[in-house]
Amino acid sequence: MEKIWLERYPEGVPGTVDYSDVHSVAELLESSVAKFRDRPAFYNFGATITYAELDRHTRSIGAYMRNTLALEKGDRVAIMMPNLLQYPIVLLGALRAGLTVVNTNPLYTAGELEHQLNDSGAKAIFILENFANTLEQVVDDTAVEHIVVTRMGDLLGFRKGVVFNFVVKHLKKLVPGFSLPSAVKFTDALAAGASMSLPDIPLGHDDVAFLQYTGGT
Repeated sequence: MEKIWLERYPEGVPGTVDYSDVHSVAELLESSVAKFRDRPAFYNFGATITYAELDRHTRSIGAYMRNTLALEKGDRVAIMMPNLLQYPIVLLGALRAGLTVVNTNPLYTAGELEHQLNDSGAKAIFILENFANTLEQVVDDTAVEHIVVTRMGDLLGFRKGVVFNFVVKHLKKLVPGFSLPSAVKFTDALAAGASMSLPDIPLGHDDVAFLQYTGGT
């Protein structure tokens, strides 16, 4: 097949990329941190985190998963949130901890969520509070043992975050009531993990990074 799209690639962009010398997404992150430590990595709602901050946060959340949640290499971790700064932190933290990420559509119905959690065998879920009501309806019928709940403004800085979370919950009414007594706050998990160590997890091309379902994720 003639690859006519290659004619449209900008100058200097190769048609193929050889990553044979990179063994995992986690290793790719670490090499990027070494090159671009002080540069912006992600920007959202007016807040920016650098590669150095991404390195620190992903290590913290990965250490929390390994040490506090006692998750082991290959365990499944579901992430049910839209594009927030918390999302890449949880995703890359899980990969650095040797875990398998299960991206979960925030718009799933309770039945769809239950099916995916059971089908994937997810042991933990990181979820935006806006969708926690859906999880509450089904979590007892799944294998999920650990729940970490985040709010939209958790990484926007103290003042902006407080205002943002208040508006989302109390003025916009975007957070349906829920009760998940065993849930941990994302900010608490991040703070706890900062004092823990994340061991080097040997990863290779045969390790599963994602169980990627259809449905908008």
